[in-house]
Amino acid sequence: MTGIFLAAAQVAPAAVSPEEAERLKGELMPLGGERAGNDDGTIPEWTGGYTGSGSESSEKPRPDLFADDEPLFSITADNMGEHADKLTDGVKAMFEKYPETYRIDVYETHRTAAAPEWVYENTLKNATRAELVKDTDGGMRPENAHGGIPFPIPQNGEQVIWNHLVSWKGVAEKRRFHGVLGTEDGDHVLTVDAVAEEQYPYYFPDGSVESHNGEIYNIRLINEGPPIRAGEGIVGRNTWGQGEAYVYLTGQRRTRKLPESCCDTPTPATAGVQSFDELRLFSGTTKRFDWEILGKKEMYVPYNSNRMLQAQSDDEFMDEHHLNPEYVRWELHRVWVVEATLKEGQRHQAPRSIYYIDEDSWNAVLADRWDQQDKLWKTLWGIPVVRPDLPATTVMTNGFYDLVSGAWYANGVYNETDLKYVETDRYPTRIFTASGLMSRGLR
Repeated sequence: MTGIFLAAAQVAPAAVSPEEAERLKGELMPLGGERAGNDDGTIPEWTGGYTGSGSESSEKPRPDLFADDEPLFSITADNMGEHADKLTDGVKAMFEKYPETYRIDVYETHRTAAAPEWVYENTLKNATRAELVKDTDGGMRPENAHGGIPFPIPQNGEQVIWNHLVSWKGVAEKRRFHGVLGTEDGDHVLTVDAVAEEQYPYYFPDGSVESHNGEIYNIRLINEGPPIRAGEGIVGRNTWGQGEAYVYLTGQRRTRKLPESCCDTPTPATAGVQSFDELRLFSGTTKRFDWEILGKKEMYVPYNSNRMLQAQSDDEFMDEHHLNPEYVRWELHRVWVVEATLKEGQRHQAPRSIYYIDEDSWNAVLADRWDQQDKLWKTLWGIPVVRPDLPATTVMTNGFYDLVSGAWYANGVYNETDLKYVETDRYPTRIFTASGLMSRGLR
C-alpha cells in the first residue's frame, strides 16, 4: 500500500478537502481506485472500464466478453508457494484441503469497473460532504451521501466497508436463481429456486441527500422451489445497515416479522445456510466490529467471470467440493484489506474476519472468517461479472467453503434458470412490505 493511502487511512472519519477530492479527476479513477497500473504492467491503467455491448435478454446468459483469453498460468497445490503473497489464507487452505481438484486459472487483468456519469458526479460530491456518524443502533453510518460511492478516498476501515455496502449495482433488477448446498460427501442439494425483485433507493437518479430516507436496499424474494418451499417468501428493507424483514410460510398462510435480520442470524433467503451478514460476503450493520485497514495489496481474486454463466447446468458449474475451476476466472487486482474484530460486549460466531475489497468497484471479492477458537473456519467468495448495459462490474454469485465441516454453498446459480439478471423499472415501495409479500406468495 502506498504511503499516501496508508496515511489517509489512519485519520479521523471526516470528509476530504476539495483539493484532495480533485484526485478523482486525475490520479484516481472516478470511483476511487488508482488510475495507474502497477510497475511491472501486470495490472493495467484504468481507461474507462467496459461500457460496450454485452447486455442480455431474459432468455440468454450474458456472454463471456473475454472468451478468447487463455490462462496466463494456473496455481495448484504444487506451486501455490510461488504465489503465496498474492493468495488469501482461505484460498491457501482450499489448496491444502483439496490438493487434487482445487485450481486457480489466472488470466490477463481487465479493469472493467465503470458507472454512469451521474454516479461519478455524485461520488465527487460525496468525497467532500460525506462522513460517518453514530446511528441509532450504536453503529456508524454515512451521512450527507447519495447516489455514488460515499468515501472514494477512505480514511478508515469502516468507510471501506460502507463503500462495499453501497457499491454501484444499478437501480432495480429482477433475477431467478438457485441456491445450492454442497455436502461433505460431494452431493449437491437445491435449497432455493427463487425469483428476486430488488432495488437500491440510495441510487435513485432523481434522489438527493436531502430527500433520501436512508433506505439502501429493498428485496422481495419468492420461492418457486424446491417443492417443499414453493410459495415461501421474504421481503426486506435495509436502512443504513439496519434491516427489517418479513417472511411468508405456506404452512401457516401468514406473514411474520423476523425478530432479528442481521449479523450471524441465518437468513431464510438461503434456507438458513448463509447468515444475513454473509450475503455478498458482508451485508447489514457494522456495529458489532471494529474495522481496520491492513493495507492495499495486489491479490489474485475472481473477476470478470462471465464465463461462469456459460455452463449448461448447475452440476457443470459446481464440482463435488468447490466451484468448477473451468468456469471461474481469476485476475490480479489491487484490493483493500480490512480486518473486522469483534467489539467488547458484542457476540458473533466469527469474532474475526478479513475482507478483500476491489479498489475499482468496491465489491468484496474474497473474505476469511475465524471461529471463537481463532481457527480459520470459512472462506467466502464473490464472483464478479461485467454488465456493460449498466455499466458496472458486480458480484452475481457468492458463497462460502466451510473449511471445518467440508460443506459449502453457492448463492446465485443461474445455469438452469429461465430469467438471469435483468434491469427493470423502479418498483413501487408497497411490494416490499408484509402485505406485498402476502399478495405475491399466497398459495
